[in-house]
Amino acid sequence: MRLVFAGTPEFAALALRQILAAGHQVVLVLTQPDRPSGRGMALRASPVKELANAAGLEVFQPPTLRDALVQQRIRAAGAEAMVVAAYGLILPQAVLDMPSHGCINIHASLLPRWRGAAPIQRAILAGDQETGVSIMQMEAGLDSGPVLLSASVPISDTDTAASLHETLALLGARLVVDVLARLPLPASPQPEVGITYAAKIDKAEASLDWHRPAWQLARQVRAFNPFPGSTCCLDDVPLKVWRAEAVAGDGRPGMVLRVERDGVVVACGEQALRLGELQKAGGRRLSAAQYLAGTALSPGACCALSGS
Repeated sequence: MRLVFAGTPEFAALALRQILAAGHQVVLVLTQPDRPSGRGMALRASPVKELANAAGLEVFQPPTLRDALVQQRIRAAGAEAMVVAAYGLILPQAVLDMPSHGCINIHASLLPRWRGAAPIQRAILAGDQETGVSIMQMEAGLDSGPVLLSASVPISDTDTAASLHETLALLGARLVVDVLARLPLPASPQPEVGITYAAKIDKAEASLDWHRPAWQLARQVRAFNPFPGSTCCLDDVPLKVWRAEAVAGDGRPGMVLRVERDGVVVACGEQALRLGELQKAGGRRLSAAQYLAGTALSPGACCALSGS
């Protein structure tokens, strides 16, 4: 099939790789403009652009799709379908109407649950037992189009946003290739009940609030790994917490209850949180044992909100 592909991060790059392996002709790749990255803030190409360049595909990086000249270039590609995966730009109706089979989106949730920007993180934060991927026929609404194909996966108690992202990216790549091979497919309208929205993750959400139950904070640590990371100040040292679990414990929220080889146990609003992997600003991630080997810490120390 003659395709336009629109995507930006690694999630999308995995889908593009599978689409190419399946023998489809990708005549144009849309991806976000290069962004400053790293300490030197040098411009960096997206994973999709890097893959497209390596495959010799035509790459187009407009800042918006609302411009008439931009739309003219997309129309000139003569695509039968456009595959969209974590692209990051709104597709106006004129673009949605261009391909004969329309625009097909790979969305990392079981729609209509978790429409929007951060479905993987929100599913973990909410304590969902499962999630999945929906291949959706796009329309003007936010992730509201009818679903062509979907599949579910369980969310384990150890899944992070990073591990779940990898699982769902591979699943999405497989499902979209399946859909492309079977077009035209009947699409099922999304139910009117069960709609939730996955707001974009804000860095202001990163700080661990010790007045909350430990199980909620454990979910937060998993959901915010790798971005933006969960933060606190342990004995006045700003830290990111990359691994944690709820354990038995009782005390004033934010007080260090126990200092153990496998973690620092901090009292919460309910139970306690064992911090198992920590990182100082500018340092590397350390297991609790590695961190404690270089930092003296005793029960009764204060673990505060970051920035407080």
